[in-house]
Amino acid sequence: MSIAYICQKVKQTAHKYRTSDPYQLCRDLHISLLLRPMGTKRESCKGFYLLQSRQQVIVINNDLLPELQRIILAHEIGHALLHRKAALKKAFSDFVLFDAASTLEYEANIFAAELLVNDHEILSLLNDDDTDIFAAASFFNLPPELLDFKLRILQHKGYKLASPPLLARSDFLKDV
Repeated sequence: MSIAYICQKVKQTAHKYRTSDPYQLCRDLHISLLLRPMGTKRESCKGFYLLQSRQQVIVINNDLLPELQRIILAHEIGHALLHRKAALKKAFSDFVLFDAASTLEYEANIFAAELLVNDHEILSLLNDDDTDIFAAASFFNLPPELLDFKLRILQHKGYKLASPPLLARSDFLKDV
């Protein structure tokens, strides 16, 4: 799936529902949201998307900080809108699951970054000489890795930016 396709999906969804707020989108998309304690350790589950009997459910770890819960929700909505067919599949071989997972996670991160960070706001902030990706991430209350994904999106859209300094991995959310 291309970055352009994912960005178009975000744009269509935000336009249709007149919001980029992940909580409101979850309600509007009729996705059940469950907040459950899953631990505070780094390896604890952050959240997941389920599709069972045509019922969509996102479960978020409510032991996480609210800011991180919002990011995880945006990421899981990305799975719901981009990977519904993959969620229907019952069996994956270990190798297919590993290979597919990094692609699916990458695409969900692109979705979340595009949904949560407005192009004009980040470009305006980065035009300030004193602002680097870490200061911008702090301003938006996002992990720098998610902002790294947003910078890749902007480059793909044709904006001339310095190369993203991080090149965040697809699975970075498991470490936050």
